[in-house]
Amino acid sequence: MSKESGEGEGRQRQRGQRENKPRVYEPRVRRPIDAAQLQELAVGYAARYATTAAKLQRYLHRKLQDRIWTPAEPPDIAGLVGRITELGYVDDRAWAASKQRDLTARGFGLGRVRGALAAAGVSRDDAGAVLADDEDAAANPHAPAIAFARRRRFGPFARDGGIDPVRRNRELAAMARAGHDFDVARRVLAAPDEAAALALLDD
Repeated sequence: MSKESGEGEGRQRQRGQRENKPRVYEPRVRRPIDAAQLQELAVGYAARYATTAAKLQRYLHRKLQDRIWTPAEPPDIAGLVGRITELGYVDDRAWAASKQRDLTARGFGLGRVRGALAAAGVSRDDAGAVLADDEDAAANPHAPAIAFARRRRFGPFARDGGIDPVRRNRELAAMARAGHDFDVARRVLAAPDEAAALALLDD
């Protein structure tokens, strides 16, 4: 046996021993945190990420679960988030408007937009104001549905151009999950070609 092959077998045995050795997981050390540090985390998060007041509160609660709160009085997360909101670091309505534009541009319907805003903790008043300001979507709900169908190559945008009832049902279900009204989705998918689908924008 050559020297090289002997060294190779030795390295393989060492790797096998390391792999078979049970791993010992060290418990996570929970570091202390006080009000000033909590505020620093909150401001840093709000400065780095577009967020809502509710999402910021969830973030701070998660951080506190990993740390040890040192002051005698309990943390006032709601008060802290309120102060940061007053300073303009958090703006639920602006976040909702940005989210609505992004989802609509990606072809998601009103139902999906409402669900996303609710999941992020946007109030009904802020969500309603944002959706009311979206005059284009209110005037023609076919636009996001057509964008979604085009992106997913559904119905008249399919490569093969064929009409398969089973596939059509799957496409309808996908569009419903994306937040589109059933009748709107059905009209888009029933269009015989792209031109007919785009003509729905003029309705």
